[in-house]
Order: sequence, then C-alpha cells, then structure tokens
Amino acid sequence: MNDKPTSLTTPPEGYTDWLAELKGRIHSAQQRATQAVNHELVLLYWQIGQDILQRQAEQGWGAKVIDRLAHDLRTAFPDMKGFSPRNLKYMRSFAEAWPDEKFVQGVLAQLPWYHQLALLDKLADTESRRWYASQAIEHNWSRNVLVMQIETRLLERQGAAVTNFEVRLPKPQSDLARESLKDPYRFDFLGLSAKAQEREVERALVRHVTEFLLELGAGFAFVGRQVVLDVGGEEFFIDLLFYHLKLRCYVVIELKTGKFKPEHLGQLGFYLTAVDRQLKGEQDNPSIGLLLCKSKNKVVAEYALSDKSQPMGIAEYKLLESLPAELQTDLPSIEQIEQELGEIKN
Repeated sequence: MNDKPTSLTTPPEGYTDWLAELKGRIHSAQQRATQAVNHELVLLYWQIGQDILQRQAEQGWGAKVIDRLAHDLRTAFPDMKGFSPRNLKYMRSFAEAWPDEKFVQGVLAQLPWYHQLALLDKLADTESRRWYASQAIEHNWSRNVLVMQIETRLLERQGAAVTNFEVRLPKPQSDLARESLKDPYRFDFLGLSAKAQEREVERALVRHVTEFLLELGAGFAFVGRQVVLDVGGEEFFIDLLFYHLKLRCYVVIELKTGKFKPEHLGQLGFYLTAVDRQLKGEQDNPSIGLLLCKSKNKVVAEYALSDKSQPMGIAEYKLLESLPAELQTDLPSIEQIEQELGEIKN
C-alpha cells in the first residue's frame, strides 16, 4: 500500500470545487463571527453609556468620574482597548442620542463603532442619523464612505433632480427612478476647475469610475463612454452610458458645461430612442435620460420636461466646492480612533 501523500500539483478529482466551497464557508463563518463581536461591543458601549448617564443624573457625579472610570477599567482589563476617557464620553453621547435599546440592538449594532462616532459627530438630529445609518447598512459603506456621504449632503441631494418620471413611468418604477437621481452631483474627486470642458470631464469621470459610481449611487453599472450609435448610416456618440440593475434599464447621461437650454433635451431624446431601438432587450424597461449641466433655471427645466414623452431628468454638477462650515467638526481621524480602540474595523 502506498502511503505517500498525493502530489500537490495533481489534486484528486473534485478537490478544487470542494476547496472553493470550504473557503466560502470559512469566509462566511469569519464574517458572522466579526459581526457577532461587533454587535456585542456596540451593545456593551451603549450599556456603559446608559450607566454613566443614569448615575450622573441620579447621584450628581461630575465629569471627573469618567477619568477615574477609564483608569480603573484599563487597570482591570489591561488587554482590552476602548476604555479611554474620550471613548467613554462617546459611550455616554451614544446612549444619550439613542435611548431606545431595541433600536440599538436591532439596527445600530450592525454598524461598527467607528460608524457610530461619525453619526454622532457629523449629524445633529435623530432623523438624519437614522437615515444615514440605514443607508450605511443597506449599502455596506465603510466609515470613510459614510463620512463622505454626510459631508456631501447626500440626504438633501437624493431625489432632488427635476424629472418627468411621475407622469412618464409607472409606479413604483417612477419613485425608484426619482430616488436614483440627485441634484447636484458632486465631482470634487476629479480635481478639475470650473472651466473644464465636456470631454475633459468625461475622461476624468471614466478614469475615476469607482468614485463616479459611488456618487451615482447603488445600482448603476458602467457600460461605456462615447458609445457609438449608427442611425441611418450616420454615427452618433453618447457621452456616458450606464445600466441600472434595479430599474432594469439603460441610463443615458449627457454632459453640458454651460447653463441648461431646452434644446439639450432634443439631443438626449434622440439618444434615448436610438438606445431603445438598438440596445434595449425585451426584458428591459424604457431607457432613462439624465442631463448634467453646470447650472439650470428650475422653472425653465420643468417647462422643458413637461411635453417630453420620454423619461428624463435634469441635474447640476459641481466640480469643486468647499465643505460647509457647520460640517467642519473635530471628527477624530481613523488613526486616532484605531489607536484608542486598538483594532482596525472599517
């Protein structure tokens, strides 16, 4: 009987598939374990914060008790990070901001502690915090992406584009389509000045397609830039073409570096007709058009869309814009938090 191990270069039949399955199961188990640890940690921090609030209110303990508590906890648990005075104050603020333990346990505990700090420091009201928390959970945002979305005022921009979707698309597609567009779009990541030309903006968006897709939002898949359409033997070029996975339709995006003009919609409508006739499949919904311009008169945009039979939206884009003063808070850097908590989880 040959007891020699099987050669590493010639695995037995079915081994590769079995290994891939095992890797997937191990990865899933690791994720569940990490989520369970995070869930317990966030709940523990909330409970500590509640205790601090309650004892300070009932027994009149001053702020110095937090410094003493931090010292005593670190002495009792020298290998456990996260008991700095600063983090204990965050626990108190966390408990004060979210008094409902069921909501913390059922929803917020799905987010890492770093995300909780961003919600506390960057937002002042409960409803905004709830909205960004739910978006972060739904789209699996990292802490840095969450901060970026808050700083660029995603909540205020979401669904704000001027559209005719309500009268040109059936429900619930019209609502989903409206919520899929923003106004304005923020292209700060391109590093371009306000004088950049259309082709320059297009090229930069393709070079930074990951950031561009993040700004567009969930569901958008990039198809191409300057997509060629042959109509009657003549070539026409779409600035940017996407496919929306939730809406199940093509999205034609046209860029204009000047102010919106009603005649821009004629060109966009022509492209929509061509895409529907040449690219749209039987399972696809009618294509949607988005005109991105430097500026627009909202009333003019609404008038221009009112007699268009195809679903279209008009929004502005911003190339460079400074952060609003009220958002320039003392949010700690990720390095500072990691130093205090002693681990990296984004």
